[in-house]
Amino acid sequence: MTTTTGAELRVLPSGGALGAEIRGLDLGRELAPEQVKQVRAALLAHCVLVFRDQRISDEDQVRFTSYFGRPVEHVRKQRERRVKEIFIISNVKENGEPIGALGSELIDFHSDLSYLPRPGTISLLYAVEIPPAGGDTQWCDGRAAFDALPPERQAELRKLRAVHRHHVDEQNPPEPTIHPVVRRHPETGRPSLYVSPHLTHHIHGVSEEESRAILAGLYAHMDQPQFVWTHRWRVGDLVMWDNRPTSHRRLPFPDDQRRIMNRTQIFGEEVVE
Repeated sequence: MTTTTGAELRVLPSGGALGAEIRGLDLGRELAPEQVKQVRAALLAHCVLVFRDQRISDEDQVRFTSYFGRPVEHVRKQRERRVKEIFIISNVKENGEPIGALGSELIDFHSDLSYLPRPGTISLLYAVEIPPAGGDTQWCDGRAAFDALPPERQAELRKLRAVHRHHVDEQNPPEPTIHPVVRRHPETGRPSLYVSPHLTHHIHGVSEEESRAILAGLYAHMDQPQFVWTHRWRVGDLVMWDNRPTSHRRLPFPDDQRRIMNRTQIFGEEVVE
């Protein structure tokens, strides 16, 4: 296996709230330690990294993921596949059976696996097939959204905790998963809002009416353009993101258009208040 050299790597910020493109890396090759260090620093700074025009195998994706933690098989079961760490996200059916998960409809903002006590840390998605239109992914910067709040509101939110649940009951653990509304990043120390309309069920310890009002206000605040960045996929894109300070939303696309994405993930880290 050939190793690429560190001098080639360039980081091009998106110009939005978050996101950057990384140029000069062939992820089909092993990376040098200095390159891994640069990519990790870019991820901590920009939260979402895009690697264009990659031609990688399942094994290549798992290897690249392993530079940042241990890739693990997704908690949701899928049909038998050669590389178990790859989770297929697709609306395609073969012989009437879906080859992957999550279909073609809107999937609202969420942080991966937040319904688990030890949720998603880093996720990676590789575009194998994409539809002609639709299926874009948007990321929200929970850091910037928190920073924009008045200090007194920040202090109030730091005291709150929220229950996270998957809408499919069997995906949930036996005991309710409760996370802080404001999460501190364990590596950067920066606080961020850690709630989402897809997986946050309610605010713990308040009335249902108050919970709805708090969450509706936070969701409206977080969904402002200055906090959101949109990625329009191309075949060969590999995107990695940090779930700890971000949430993401998959926009819908026509169900008669094929979309196949290969996902790897690192999870199991405790949420830090």
